[in-house]
Amino acid sequence: MKRNKMYRIIRVSSAGLATMLLGCVLSFAQERDLVKYVNTLQGTDSEWALSYGNTYPTVGLPFGLHFFSAQTGKNGDGWKYQYKANTIRGFQQVHQCSPWMNDYAVFSLMPGIGNLVVNEDERALAFSHDRETAKPHYYAVTFDNGIQAEISPVERGAHMRFRFPRKQKAYLVLDGFIKDSEVEIIPHERKIIGFVNNGRFVPGNFKNYFVLEFDRDFKSFGTWENTGDSIRAGNLHDAGKGVGAYLEFAPGATVQVKVASSYISAGQAALTLEQELGSAKNFKTTKAKAFDVWNTLLNRVVVEGGTEEEKATFYSCLFRANLFSRKFYEIDENGDPYYYSPYDGKIYSGYMYTDNGFWDTFRAQFPLSNILHREMQGRYMQSLLDAQQQAGFFPTWSNPGMSGVMIGNHAISLLADAWAKGIRTFNPDSALRAYYHEITNKGFWGGSNGREGWKDYFTKGYIPYGEIHESTAKTLEYAYDDFCGYQLAKAVVNDFYENVFGRQMYNYKNVFDPDVNFVRGRQPDGEWLPDFDPVEWGGPFTEANAWQYTWSVLHDINGLIDLIGGEERFNAKLDSFFTMDQRIEYGSYGKEIHEMREMLLAEMGQYAHGNQPTQHVPYLYNFSGQPWKAQRQVRMVMANLYNATEQGYPGDEDQGQMSSWYVLSALGIYSVCPGTDQYVIGSPVFEKATITLEDGKQFTIHAKNNSAQHVYIQSAKLNGKAYDKNYITYADIINGGELEFVMSDTPNISRGTDVASRPFSLTK
Repeated sequence: MKRNKMYRIIRVSSAGLATMLLGCVLSFAQERDLVKYVNTLQGTDSEWALSYGNTYPTVGLPFGLHFFSAQTGKNGDGWKYQYKANTIRGFQQVHQCSPWMNDYAVFSLMPGIGNLVVNEDERALAFSHDRETAKPHYYAVTFDNGIQAEISPVERGAHMRFRFPRKQKAYLVLDGFIKDSEVEIIPHERKIIGFVNNGRFVPGNFKNYFVLEFDRDFKSFGTWENTGDSIRAGNLHDAGKGVGAYLEFAPGATVQVKVASSYISAGQAALTLEQELGSAKNFKTTKAKAFDVWNTLLNRVVVEGGTEEEKATFYSCLFRANLFSRKFYEIDENGDPYYYSPYDGKIYSGYMYTDNGFWDTFRAQFPLSNILHREMQGRYMQSLLDAQQQAGFFPTWSNPGMSGVMIGNHAISLLADAWAKGIRTFNPDSALRAYYHEITNKGFWGGSNGREGWKDYFTKGYIPYGEIHESTAKTLEYAYDDFCGYQLAKAVVNDFYENVFGRQMYNYKNVFDPDVNFVRGRQPDGEWLPDFDPVEWGGPFTEANAWQYTWSVLHDINGLIDLIGGEERFNAKLDSFFTMDQRIEYGSYGKEIHEMREMLLAEMGQYAHGNQPTQHVPYLYNFSGQPWKAQRQVRMVMANLYNATEQGYPGDEDQGQMSSWYVLSALGIYSVCPGTDQYVIGSPVFEKATITLEDGKQFTIHAKNNSAQHVYIQSAKLNGKAYDKNYITYADIINGGELEFVMSDTPNISRGTDVASRPFSLTK
C-alpha cells in the first residue's frame, strides 16, 4: 500500500506534490491503534479431541513467507502451542496452516541459563500467561527464571531479543527440528548459517537456507544433534539428522538476533537479511515497522459502535484472515520476484503463493481478499496456472507442495470468482483447459488431486459409494466446481467448455432422494445406500452427515428449494436444522471426532459451524422469502460462537476461513456462491464500518439503531436510494459508496421477500 502511494505521488506535478503529501500525512495521522484489539492467542486452547481454533500465537506480517511462534509441544507435534501448557521449549520459524498437516522448514531458538541444556524437554522453561504479550507484530514472554524473549517479524524473517539475568551463564540453543539439517558457526561474523529440510509435501531437493546474525560476541559455541542430544563443544560445522548449534554469551547480556531464510539459496538468505533487516538499527525499529504494517492494514476496515469485546473479536479475526495464503516468492538483487517451486523444485521468475486448503477458504477467505487485496489476488490467480503447469494439476491444499487433502477441485472457484469480480490477470482459456484436464484425470496425490470417480460422474451423473469414500459430498462439490467452470466459460464466450461444464452442474440432483428429502449415498447400480439415517456421519459424507450436506448446492438454491418441495417445506426444514435434537450416529468414523463435539457445544441443532459445509446455511433464508430469519441466525452465531479469547472459535480456524466468515458477517454480508459477483446480506454487528479499498475509495455500511437486540433490518438504502434486495454486488463495494440499514428488535416480514430481491440461483 505504501509503495502504491509513493508511485502515485511520483507521477503528480510538483504543484500537487505538497497537497498529496499533506493528505497522506493527515491520513496516517488519523489511523487508530487497532492492533491493541488483536489477541493472537485466540483459539490456542485446542487439542486433538476438541478445537477452539487449533491456532498458535503467530508473529508475522500479512501473507508473509515465514512466521514465528512460541513452541510448547514437542518437535513434530502439530499442536505446537497449547494454551494449557506451562512451559515453552523454543521459538520456531513456522509455516503450519493446520495441525493436521503439520509444519515444514522449521528451526527454533531457545534461551537458557546456568548449565548448557539442549534436550527439548529438559530445556523447557516455565512461564505464565500474565507475563506474556501476544500481538501480530510482537510476541514477548518473561520466564519464571527471569529470561525475557521477544520477537518481531519481517516478511521473510524476524528480529529477536533475549535478555538474560545477571551472574549466570547465558545460552542460546538452535534446534534443527526433525529430519536433515546443517549448521556452520562463524564467530568472527557473529553468525550461524545453514539449512533445514523438513516437511511432508516437499520436493526431493527442498532446503530452507537460514542466516542468524547476532549483535554480541560468542563466549563459547558448539554443535549438537537432537536424536541423542550429543554435544560437540567448539565445533564449527556439522550436518545430519536434527543437527543444531549452541552459543554462550556473557552473563546478563541482552542479545539481539536477526533471522532470515530462503528456499532458493544461502546467498539469497543473506541478501534477504540485508533487504529486510539491514537498516534496522535495533529491535525497537523492527517492532515499530511491523506495528505500522499491521495497523495500516487493520485501518482498512474501521468499525464503530459495538462493544470492546466485539471489536477485539473482529480485529483478531481480521488479523487471521490476512495470514494465508503465504507468499512463496523472494526478491532478487534487482528487486524482481522469483521463487523455488514447491511443486517441481525448480526456480522461476514471478510470484507464487502456498499454504492453503481451498475446500475451506474458497467460501469466505478469498472473497474477502478480493475486496481488500485486488493486486495480490491478480498475482495469485496467475500463480495458480503456473502451479498447474509445474505440478500437472491445480493445487487443492498446498503445504507447501501438492497434498491432495480434502475434496473437490476448488481452484476453479478462485479463478471464476476473481474473473466475475473483474480481476482478470490470467488467460481464461488456459484456466478452462487446465480445469478440463483436472476433472478428466486422477492424479497421484490424494482425493482432491484431479477428480476421483470422474468417469462415473460424467456417465452416471454421480459418484457411486463403494470404492470411493465420501462419494455424495464429492458429487455435490464437483457440481459446484463445474458451475464455476461454466460461469467462467460463459463470461469469456467459450462455447465448448460452457457446454461441457453446463451439463454437469446439475448433478447434485442425482444424489437427492425425494422419498427421504435428503441427499444420500447411492450405489453403482443406482440404488440408494440402505439403512439411511440423516444424522449418521461419514460414509458418503466428509466430516458431516446428510442434514449438513443437503444444503451444499451453493449455485442453485432455487433448484434445491424445488427438490425439497417448495419454499414452505424448505423454510420448515431450515428451522428444524437449527433447533432439532443434536443426536449423533458415529457412522464410518466409529467414534466421536472433534467436529461432532464442536457441534454439540454450539447447541444449534445439527448446524455445525465448526466445519465448512454448513457455514453458508444461515444465509439461505434470503433465497426463500424469509430474510429476517437469516438476520437473527447470523447474529446468534457471531454472538455465541466467536470471541477473542483462547477459546475463540467453534472449530478449526482453517487458513483464515472461519475468521473471514466472521469479518464478512460482522460487516453484514457473506459470499454464499463464489463465482458470482454477489454478497448476500445478513445483519451487521457494528453501527458503522468503513472499508478503504486499495485505490483509496471507501465503502461504508451504516446500521442505525443497531444493538445486540436490534438485529433485524427494517429498511435499507444503497447510495441514498431505497434498497430491497437481499444482496449487494462486488461493484457496489469496489466502486465506493454507502449501504445504510435501519435496525430494529422486530422483524420486517415484508422487506426483501419479492422474487426480484433474492440472490443469484441457476434455477429462476
